[in-house]
Amino acid sequence: MDQRIKKVVVLGGGTAGWMSAAYLAKALGNTATITVLEAPSIPKIGVGEATVPNLQKVFFDYLGIAEDEWMPECNAAFKVAVKFINWRTPGKGEAQARQLNGRPDHFHHPFGLLPEHDGVPLSHYWTYHRKHGTTDEPFDYACFPQVALMDERKAPRNREGTPVTRYAWHFDAHLVADFLRRHATSKQGVIHVQDEMCEVQQDSRGFVTALGTKSGAVLEGDLFVDCSGFRSLLMNQAMEEPFLDMSEHLLCNSAVAYSLPHDDEANGVEPYTSAIAMESGWTWKIPMLGRFGTGYVYSDRFTTRDKATEDFCRLWGLDPEKTEGELNHVRFRVGRNRRAWVKNVVGIGLSNCFLEPLESTGIYFIYASVYQLAKHFPDKGFDPVLSDRFNTEIQEMFDDTRDFIQAHFALAPRNDTEFWRANKEIHLPDQIREKIAMFRAGLPINPPVSTEGDYYGSFDVEFRNFWTNGSYYSIFAGLGLEPDHPLPSLMHHEGSVEGAQRLFDQVREEQQALPGTLPSNYEYLRQLHGK
Repeated sequence: MDQRIKKVVVLGGGTAGWMSAAYLAKALGNTATITVLEAPSIPKIGVGEATVPNLQKVFFDYLGIAEDEWMPECNAAFKVAVKFINWRTPGKGEAQARQLNGRPDHFHHPFGLLPEHDGVPLSHYWTYHRKHGTTDEPFDYACFPQVALMDERKAPRNREGTPVTRYAWHFDAHLVADFLRRHATSKQGVIHVQDEMCEVQQDSRGFVTALGTKSGAVLEGDLFVDCSGFRSLLMNQAMEEPFLDMSEHLLCNSAVAYSLPHDDEANGVEPYTSAIAMESGWTWKIPMLGRFGTGYVYSDRFTTRDKATEDFCRLWGLDPEKTEGELNHVRFRVGRNRRAWVKNVVGIGLSNCFLEPLESTGIYFIYASVYQLAKHFPDKGFDPVLSDRFNTEIQEMFDDTRDFIQAHFALAPRNDTEFWRANKEIHLPDQIREKIAMFRAGLPINPPVSTEGDYYGSFDVEFRNFWTNGSYYSIFAGLGLEPDHPLPSLMHHEGSVEGAQRLFDQVREEQQALPGTLPSNYEYLRQLHGK
């Protein structure tokens, strides 16, 4: 008997639904029909407008969609790093970054890879020089040439379009969903049903067999993908899979968001996301052509909705009374489902998990999950080994990222408000405590893994290397934490230390040269978008 999955039904559109449908349509070819059931009356959250660098390679390249094809359709802009402002001192806003040891209180988490010398990342030579008193330069400026193009608001591509560093993207999530909907329906044969689900039909085993809609349609399927957002209509409701609340790790659970017009010609377009620390959380700033998206992510344990709105509006010089009707207020749950795949239902996106957007992982979780689903794709026998392995992969991905984000708050020196003090009292999981201990001991954290050969191995590297040694060093060192001593083995290789100096010199030379060779980010984006 033919045991292949023939019918896949995706419940929910938006970014998660259309990314899932487009990816699975490519992965399964013409062997299965894919239907997206999207209720047009259901509002989409759309607060995640920033991404991470492997989006093009892992998702769009797989679909055969060039970067220059989708970017103009989605008002996309470049993102070279996350810039953290006032995470060490009680500053009041982006333009008022407090001075710390003679420098503004900001640091970067760049996406560029750390150079190595004699197989040792440059970060460890930086530690060596710090401990020997031969440099007082911050980690990001000492080790990453990309900070120069960020300071000068330059594009990460030269005028011919060649990238000069790794980067990610800012975009309008609604436009991405619309672009993928058009692509999936016109080029991949995905069926789009605009209707609202009102019934879930299940067999005696608890497997979902069909979804009934308000119009009376019945959509039968072999596999169902739940992209219904925080309501989690299939995973949490129909399958009754428990959601594991993790608010004891991350305190923020609410946001107020807005989109502000911006004079790009006068001020340029910043090629990075800003994360501006506030009294009870932090505010994101995501620049795009003509505007920037922004939102205050806060904890309602330490401030009220009205106070958060007032603080957010004051940051950008807005009148709370005049803008209240245009503000987007969101309350979110932090955590994940116990399992992301139960019987013949898989949760992807907000229906399965959510972390606040500090490191822009929302969209990453979507395509990482659908990639793992394609890798572990079942037949009608639904071998539990496949779902168990999938669930393990998703759990490890989520928990590792949760720990990394929690460390941002736990290690931040700010203690001027109850919110920042409370973050110091939360228990850090053993995994991130181990990474902090490795950092203090001078050891590399998450050294790059190289996998050669099979198709899946090469893509797995993109996910397993996601939080690199440079990521941990950027955050830990940026927040003021330093190793207790250099990597002990370096003390026996003075020649390596001397040789690494050439890399530091090269970083400085590139920092001086890069701005003069690159167009402004505003200029390049206008050309790319044909404006």
